[in-house]
Amino acid sequence: MVIFNGKTEAEKILLETKEKILEERIQPVLAVISIGDNPSSRLFIKNKKKAAKRIGIKVTQYKFEETVPEDEIIQKIEELNQDSGVNGIIVQLPLPKNFKIDRIIEKINPQKDVDGFHMVNRDLLEKGEKPYFYSPLPSAVLTALKTAINNFEGKRIIAIVNSKIFGENLKNLLRRTRIKVNFILRKKNYFLDIRTKLKSADVVITVCGCVKQLKGDMIKEGAVLIDGGIIVLSNGKVVGDVDKKSIANKAAFLTPVPGGIGPLTIAFLLKNVYLASKNYG
Repeated sequence: MVIFNGKTEAEKILLETKEKILEERIQPVLAVISIGDNPSSRLFIKNKKKAAKRIGIKVTQYKFEETVPEDEIIQKIEELNQDSGVNGIIVQLPLPKNFKIDRIIEKINPQKDVDGFHMVNRDLLEKGEKPYFYSPLPSAVLTALKTAINNFEGKRIIAIVNSKIFGENLKNLLRRTRIKVNFILRKKNYFLDIRTKLKSADVVITVCGCVKQLKGDMIKEGAVLIDGGIIVLSNGKVVGDVDKKSIANKAAFLTPVPGGIGPLTIAFLLKNVYLASKNYG
């Protein structure tokens, strides 16, 4: 089984971005809004800050309690939209259940929407036009897919996701490169419910945040597995959606957790922050 090295691929993007930042003598700024205290989100933000510091991007985090009124978050976004010193804005997902994701994301200026989740960016991508920013996580998934497979003709690809926004972005990005994907929104017992579909899939993309629930007896021999589910357990260990032990002798390709899709997603995000400063700063 081939294990994808996301750190190596991410390093290429980060070094290239760092060189451009040094050449242009700029310091792009990313504003991160976090709500509540999700362990996985803490890890994501920590890793973003670490990588950003290395390449010359400043990250400012705005922390809010889970009890904060939604309008207060929107007010902060509007302030950041007006701040010419801020190049990119992200709202760290997932949000607590009482918040309306679409309403909050739509308040971000599309030219600062470095996550690529604003409806303007999503609509442009769906129409086959170039958005202001390509969404980092789907971009990371596409990079891994192209590493694993040379010819996608006739390949059956299933994506299991826990976010409609991400699912739409992924489907539309892959469609641009003529890769067809059947995406399934996460539901209760979804892995068991779609066992027949999984068994026939050449590629399974999973971004659910469900601890090791995709197992070897659920997949096709020689399947390509793209694991984008990153979960921090109570003991601090980081795991994914795929049970690596049970698929070890059956899958042909795996993006591991940690070290796979995560670092690459951060690299694409920081590249977007640089592009925001260059093109719209």
